[in-house]
Amino acid sequence: MKLYKTDSIARRILGWKLNRWDRWYDYEMGKFIHESDFQPEHNLEHAMLIVERLEKFGFSFSSDGVSEASFNDVRGTGETLSQAITNAAYTMIENTSVVESTRLWNQLC
Repeated sequence: MKLYKTDSIARRILGWKLNRWDRWYDYEMGKFIHESDFQPEHNLEHAMLIVERLEKFGFSFSSDGVSEASFNDVRGTGETLSQAITNAAYTMIENTSVVESTRLWNQLC
C-alpha cells in the first residue's frame, strides 16, 4: 500500500511520469527519480515537495507541527508530520470525485 500511495502522489500531485516500475521522470526538472529517492512518509523534505506543489495550485496547508496536516478541508494524521502530509495528500486523491478529479488533475499535471 505504501508504494501505491507514494506512486499516486508522485504521478497525480507532482506530475511525474512513470518511467519504469521503480522510477519516475520529472519533466520540469528533467531528471529521473528512483523510488528510494522519494520517501515522503519518512522524509519531511520530500513531504514538503507535496505541500509546495499543492500550495502552488491554491490549496491552503495547515498543521499542528507534529502529527496532523490539512489541505483545505482534507485532513491527515500520522506518527510524524511527514506521514500526516502524505496521508492528507493521498486522502485528497482517494476522495476526489471523477468530475472534480478531471478538473483538479488537469490543473496539477
